[in-house]
Amino acid sequence: MSNGNTISHPASGRGQYRALVRRRQLMLAGFGIALLVSLCVDLALGPSNYSLEQVIRALLAPDSVPVQVQVVLWEIRMPIALMAVVVGAALSVAGAQMQTILNNPLASPFTLGISAGASFGAALALAFGVTLIPAAIEYVVPINAFAVAMLAAFLIHLVSMRRGVTVQTIVLLGIALVFTFNALIALVQFFATQQALAAVVFWTMGSLTKATWGKFWITLAVVAVVLPFFFRRAWALTAMRLGDAKAESFGIKIARLRLETMILVSLLAAIPVAFVGTVGFVGLVGPHIARMLIGEDQRFFLPASALSGALILSASSVVSKSLIPGTIFPIGVVTSLVGIPFFISLILSNQRRSW
Repeated sequence: MSNGNTISHPASGRGQYRALVRRRQLMLAGFGIALLVSLCVDLALGPSNYSLEQVIRALLAPDSVPVQVQVVLWEIRMPIALMAVVVGAALSVAGAQMQTILNNPLASPFTLGISAGASFGAALALAFGVTLIPAAIEYVVPINAFAVAMLAAFLIHLVSMRRGVTVQTIVLLGIALVFTFNALIALVQFFATQQALAAVVFWTMGSLTKATWGKFWITLAVVAVVLPFFFRRAWALTAMRLGDAKAESFGIKIARLRLETMILVSLLAAIPVAFVGTVGFVGLVGPHIARMLIGEDQRFFLPASALSGALILSASSVVSKSLIPGTIFPIGVVTSLVGIPFFISLILSNQRRSW
């Protein structure tokens, strides 16, 4: 009996859900295709420009192109292009999960001081040769950067465990860490020699030009280890967006999940920044683009964030080569120019509505 009211049939609800899933899958496929196009364009651009046809032939059938083209694409440009993809994905996923566990749209490795901490650690090695952890000479800079970035994350976690500390307090602490580390970097630059000063300034701008296959594989390994954990916790992380009280009513151990996520996010953010320098706003912009197109369901939001961040940094690499022919702009400068207006718009929109 209908008695004048419309009653939705369960089959109709299942059909709508399947349509939603298909739409999200198509979105992910679209991200993937756009990323592949950007990667090919990135490989084609450089001091010696190649056509997309040459790039595709070099990728699919290397023997069909001259040896010189093979060497340039596979040995010089490929590590840089792939590093842009994997670093963008890592920073975006780190930002996505920081926003999830802190329930704040402005949270990211850049805005919470983790990236600034990595920059300070690297500056100590570049300017004074300070080694925080004994390591091989070639990895002193990234290891220093990683050590200080993890220290910043540890401080944030210690404060978050104190009674009565709110999410807003944690974000304000992160901003304070950004200013603190930036002041320390300025102090290092003041006492550094002219040659060391140039190295520090260049590193803090962020650059992919020193990417190698070794650094790429290390960064990829970190991403490959961390992502499965987030996928296994997808339901719990999605529930956290409903608030701590609601998530706890589902049997989720909020404190433990927040601690585990913060540790893995710090690792995910520190390693890429340690290798390529400070790359701002990818961890802020990427998740918001994914959220607007996909929604909060972590099963789709997580891969969308990874693909969105990878696409942003890959496209930024293309832009950095295209602004002035023959000149490669620091990648961090390009991402900041794009991210700052987005950051301001988030602050203004967040004042008008609850996130």
